[in-house]
Amino acid sequence: MALRDVRVLLLYPPNQSAPGTVCKPNGSLAYPNLGGALRDHGVDVRVFDACVGDDSDELGGMFDRPVQLPSGLLRTGVSDERILEEAAEYDVVGITSIFTDQETMVLNCARLIRAAFPEKILVSGGVNARSRLPQFFRAGFDVVCLSEAEGTITRIVDEVRGSSRPDFSGISGVAFRDSGGIRVNPARPDDVVWDLDALPMPAWDLLPNERYWTIARPHSGVWESGTELRYADMMTSLGCPFHCAYCHIAGEQEGSMSGPIGRYRTKSDDRVLRELEVLKGLGVEHVMIEDDSLLGDKKRALRLLRKIRGAGVDICDLNGINIIHLLKRWKPDHEVLEALAEAGFTQLNLPFESGNLRILRKYASNKLNIEMADIESLIVALKDYGFKIFGNYMMGYPDETLEEIETTIRLARDHVSYGLDAANFFIVVPLPGTPLFDTAISEGHLRSDFDPDTMNIYRANMSGTVVPSHVLEELRSRAWEEVNSPTWKNAKKAWAATES
Repeated sequence: MALRDVRVLLLYPPNQSAPGTVCKPNGSLAYPNLGGALRDHGVDVRVFDACVGDDSDELGGMFDRPVQLPSGLLRTGVSDERILEEAAEYDVVGITSIFTDQETMVLNCARLIRAAFPEKILVSGGVNARSRLPQFFRAGFDVVCLSEAEGTITRIVDEVRGSSRPDFSGISGVAFRDSGGIRVNPARPDDVVWDLDALPMPAWDLLPNERYWTIARPHSGVWESGTELRYADMMTSLGCPFHCAYCHIAGEQEGSMSGPIGRYRTKSDDRVLRELEVLKGLGVEHVMIEDDSLLGDKKRALRLLRKIRGAGVDICDLNGINIIHLLKRWKPDHEVLEALAEAGFTQLNLPFESGNLRILRKYASNKLNIEMADIESLIVALKDYGFKIFGNYMMGYPDETLEEIETTIRLARDHVSYGLDAANFFIVVPLPGTPLFDTAISEGHLRSDFDPDTMNIYRANMSGTVVPSHVLEELRSRAWEEVNSPTWKNAKKAWAATES
C-alpha cells in the first residue's frame, strides 16, 4: 500500500494570564526537538505560535490589547479563526501541555480544531497532558505521548501515513482511546534515549524567533526596557539528580508510564558546542540554559564550561542552578564560579526554596543545608564575578507554619542585603504528575475536580493548609513588594498583562 504524504503542525496555543501578572510566549524546547525529529524523518512540519502569530499578524495589538475571558483571565494571541486557518492545511496537529495553568487554552484549541476538522489527528504530550488523560480525550485528542517523544511522534506519523484509520495500539509510550475506553501503553526501557547525542538537532529555525526577540520576554531574567533580545533556549542535560516533591521529575522513574526519563543524562561537550554554533548561525546572542541541574555532574560541568569559553554569546541559567553545586565544603566554590563567568554566564537564578531545614528535608530532597551553607559569602562572590543573581523562594506547603514562612521571607530580605538583585516568591503548586499532587489529593488538600486555571505560582489552591490560602496570597504579595527594589518591580510590571 502506498504511503500518503502527511503534514504536521506543532501549535502553541494563545496564552492566558491573570491581570497584572507577566504574559510571555511559551516557546519551550518541545517543538524544536519534535520538529527536528520530524524533519529528519522526511516530514513536512511547521510551528505556529498562536500567542505571537506570524508576519501576517500585528504583534503589538495582541500584547497591548489582550481579550478578557469569561474566567476573568486575559487571553493573548491570535483569533480562533487564525488558528483554524493555520490548521486547515495539515493532517496532524500537535499541541503540547506542560503547564497546567495553560491547560484551558490547549483544550480550547483541540475542541476548536476537532469541530472544524473531524478528520485531523490531534496529538498531545507533556507532563500535564499525561497526568490529565480523561480531560484531554474528552476535548478531542486522538493520542497522548507519555514520555520524551522524538521517536514517538515519528511512529505516530508513520501510522497516519499508512492508514486513514490509524491504530496506535502497537506504539509504546502513548495513551489513546478505543472502544474499551482509554488505553495506556507505558514507555518501554528502550524508549528512553540514554545517549543524548543520538537525538536530532533541535530545529530552532522553525520558531518565530524574530517575534520573540521583539517581545523580549524570555523565561526569566531582566534586561533594559526596549531591548531587542536575540535569545533562544537550549539544554545540555535532561533529568535531575534530585527528586523534589513539587517537581514532575520525581514521578518520572522506573515503573511510571513515562519511564525513567527523570534520570540525569548529559550531552557530550561536542554536541553542546555544535548546538551553540547552530544558535549563533541563527543570530542568537543570548542563550538561556534550561537544564534542571546544569552542574549535576560537577567534573563534566567544569570541563564543558571551559570549552564554551569564548563561544561569543551571553549565557543565562534561569531555570535554577542547585545551590549546593556552587559550594565546596559549604563555602563558595570559586573554581565553579570562575568557570561560569569565563564561559559567558551573566544571570543566574538560585533556587533557595525555603529558609527552613525541615521543609527542605521533607519536600526538596534535602539538597541544601541552609543552616551550614555560607550564603552571604556566596552572594558576595557571585556579585564580585559580575553576575546578576535572583533568588527563588516558595511558601505554602501543607504543613508549613506561619513562623516558617516568615523565616523564608526574612532570609530573602537578608539575601537582598548581601547583594541579591531580586527575590521571586512563589506559592507551592501541587502540579499533576508530581508526588505533591498525589499527597494533596490523598490528604484532602485538593479536589479531584480542581480548576486548572488556578494552578499558578500566584494562587494558593490547596485547602486545609496550616496557613490559610488567603493569608498565603497576602504574604506572597507583601514579600515581593517589600523585599524587591523599585527597579525590579517596575521591570516586571512592564511585562504584565493588562486589560485593554
